[in-house]
Amino acid sequence: MIALIQLVSLLAFSTCLAMDFKPPQPAEVMHAIGRTDSLPVTFQRALSPGKDFIPVPVPKSGDWLAVHHETGQTFADFVAAQPDKPDRRRNKIYIQPLGQFAEDRSPPLEMLQAFGAAYFVMDVAILPAVTITGSEITIRTNSFSGKRQLLTGDVLILLQQRLPADAFCLMAITMEDLYPHPSWNFVFGQASPKKRVGVFSFARYDPAFYGEERRKDYQTILLRRSCRVLVHEMAHMFSLAHCIFFSCVMNGSNHLQESEARPLSLCPVCLRKLQFSIGFDVVDRYRALLLFYQKAGLDHEAKWVSSRLKTILADDQER
Repeated sequence: MIALIQLVSLLAFSTCLAMDFKPPQPAEVMHAIGRTDSLPVTFQRALSPGKDFIPVPVPKSGDWLAVHHETGQTFADFVAAQPDKPDRRRNKIYIQPLGQFAEDRSPPLEMLQAFGAAYFVMDVAILPAVTITGSEITIRTNSFSGKRQLLTGDVLILLQQRLPADAFCLMAITMEDLYPHPSWNFVFGQASPKKRVGVFSFARYDPAFYGEERRKDYQTILLRRSCRVLVHEMAHMFSLAHCIFFSCVMNGSNHLQESEARPLSLCPVCLRKLQFSIGFDVVDRYRALLLFYQKAGLDHEAKWVSSRLKTILADDQER
C-alpha cells in the first residue's frame, strides 16, 4: 500500500468490490463514545447524541464505505493508540498557502484562519504564500482536465524544511490541483501525520474547475466546502480516523456529492477524541463556532450549533 494518508478521498478508478457495511447498532455507538459518568455534566450532555446527530447512512454504490473496509475507531481505540497532543513546545497550527488565492475565486484566508482557531481552540497562523514557480515543486499538465498540477511529495518535503519549532502541524492549502504519482489522475491531498505536515487542494471545490457557471452564492458555497475539508484534514493530524458512527465531518468521501452530505460538526465520538487531545471547554468551543457561522453567513451551521448549545445548557438555563 502506498505510504500516504489521503486527504478527503481519491477518485475511485479501481474496480473495488462493494463492502457489506452495516451501520452500527445503538449499543455499538454508545460503546464507541465510552462511559461518560466521570465527566463534567455539560460535557456529558455534549456527548449525548440526542436529536442533533444523524446515524451514518447506508452507503450507496460508489460511496466511501461501499468500497473501503473501515471498522471504526472508538474513543477507547483512540486513547490506546497514544495519539500526539499539543504541548507547551508544539501548540500552534500553521497554514501555508501555495500559489495565488485570488479574491474572486478563492476562500478568504482570514476566514479559514478564524474557523480553524474556533474549531480546534488553538492558535492558527497563516504564513506568507509560497510562490510555486522556482520552488522546486514538480509541475505537470493533467491530460484529462488540462489543468496544472503539483506533485504532493515535493510539497511535503518543502513543508518539512519550513516546519516552525512551535508547530503542532503545518498544513499547505492551494487552489492548484494535485497529484501524488505520475500514474495517478489526481488527489485531493496527502499528509504525513508523523512528520506533522500535509497538503490539500480546494481547486475541485470550485464549480468553474468543471466548466460550470459560478452561482450568486458561489463564495458561500466555496467557503463552506473549504472549511469542511480544512477541519477534516486537520483532525487527521490529531490522529482522528474516519467516522462510521454518525453523519460527521470525519466521514470518508469518494466524490463531491458524498462530501457535500457531511456536516461541519463532529459527532460525539469524534468530539470526545479531539477534546481528549486538546482539552478545550466544549461550551466555549461551540460559542466560538456560533459566532463564526453567524459572521460567515453559514446559517444552517449557526442554527445547528445554537440548538446544540440549548441542549447542553438546558438545565442551567432553567435554574
